[in-house]
Amino acid sequence: MTRRDLPIGFAHRGARAHAPENTLHAFRLALDMGARGIETDVWMTADGVPVLHHGGTHRRQPIGSLRAAQSGLPRLAELYDACGTDLDLSLDLKDGRSAEAVVATAYRAGHDPSRLWLCGWGVGPLRWRTVDPDVQLVSDTRKQHLVAGWQAHLAAVRQGGGAAVNLRRRRWSKALVDLVHDAGLLAFGWDAQSERRIRVLVALGCDAVYSDHVDRMVRVLGRPPG
Repeated sequence: MTRRDLPIGFAHRGARAHAPENTLHAFRLALDMGARGIETDVWMTADGVPVLHHGGTHRRQPIGSLRAAQSGLPRLAELYDACGTDLDLSLDLKDGRSAEAVVATAYRAGHDPSRLWLCGWGVGPLRWRTVDPDVQLVSDTRKQHLVAGWQAHLAAVRQGGGAAVNLRRRRWSKALVDLVHDAGLLAFGWDAQSERRIRVLVALGCDAVYSDHVDRMVRVLGRPPG
């Protein structure tokens, strides 16, 4: 990934401000509106299928106790069928069990692993490096992950094969973006819901932004070429 490819605009849970979140319609609409990337959340069903949903329960039952057909939730494979593979895809692996199935699904679809971003808390995603050498690993960093300080955390992420650090937009500063870049990592900012906040993250040097509002994000970042 070169600097001219950045920043990436991820449509949070699809075009969440414009359609029901984490639905195939929302994902397709986000791309039609000009988003370059999609963000969604992954859970594993009882029969080992990665499905897309934010919470761990569906219709008051744990997703892990349901079979995919029983759940009625969209599958990751269906996202690729609906949206193709010319996109950056940020997947928050909610239960930590789905990395192998997610990567296998992505390869079957023909998705470039350099455009597949697997996200999880702290240094947790680093254990997924054994699943694939090329997929992008993203640390969703919270205060509890910084007991030894930022430099130690960033070094651990980098040495473990991580690619990026993801923080809520208000936690970013120019100094912190520079520290992350100096560590050889990318800086991702989520919860950027207004044009002003998206512009602030871009001005700070962030390499990706996540927004519910695809129209606002596209007005700031532009549409992908092609």
